[in-house]
Amino acid sequence: MTTTAVHTVVPPKAILFDLDDTLWPIAPVIAAAETLLHDWLASHAPRVAQQFSIEALRRHRLDMLNAQPHYHGNLIELRRAGLLTAFAAAGEDPALVDDAVRQFLAARNRVTPYDDVLPGLAWMQQRLLVGSISNGNADLEIIGLAQHFTVSIAASEFGVAKPDASIFLAGCEALGVAPHEAVYVGDDLYFDVTGAQDAGMRAVWMNRRGSDAHLAAGVRPDAICANFDELLLWLQAQLED
Repeated sequence: MTTTAVHTVVPPKAILFDLDDTLWPIAPVIAAAETLLHDWLASHAPRVAQQFSIEALRRHRLDMLNAQPHYHGNLIELRRAGLLTAFAAAGEDPALVDDAVRQFLAARNRVTPYDDVLPGLAWMQQRLLVGSISNGNADLEIIGLAQHFTVSIAASEFGVAKPDASIFLAGCEALGVAPHEAVYVGDDLYFDVTGAQDAGMRAVWMNRRGSDAHLAAGVRPDAICANFDELLLWLQAQLED
């Protein structure tokens, strides 16, 4: 664990989390969901599956995202838009796209939290208000973690995505705390750390891979933690101040 930012702080009253790659690994889940979706397309919209590989669909979505960055706030609509384009190009019935998206979402929510997450959340619930703010499409009810969070804000419903300060401020307001009384934890230096700090919150970089990317990026998280055990130690020190 590393503490990098130094300033006067008060003991936190709330902690809010990013979800994907902070509470669970998302890459293998998305890979499995995209394979399942492509298999479904092969059965229900075969011309799409024949014309577009998983990689081709992914490249197309990334091109759309680069051209229309507002999709960062609603990634499932990005996927839907990409599928609609593919269906049109392949001459398949676009009415099937909603079913395709449902197939993807069902698989996308089959996540497995890191081993340290559930014990860590239980510890925090005894001491802090706990919330989540995400740009992704995870459904905490389906996943089975909703009971750990007093507030959960999804960019797709809020209408604005991280790193915009307004979504962080909305999380604080929903928990009834000022930004300087809250901590945000996430794996992304730009969307999570910089976004939360710009909103006046403390930000912890959950750096499970041991990266030093913050140095080149010029980002100074309030703490860098490799896992929830280190996060709990940091929080304990903050609560004792």
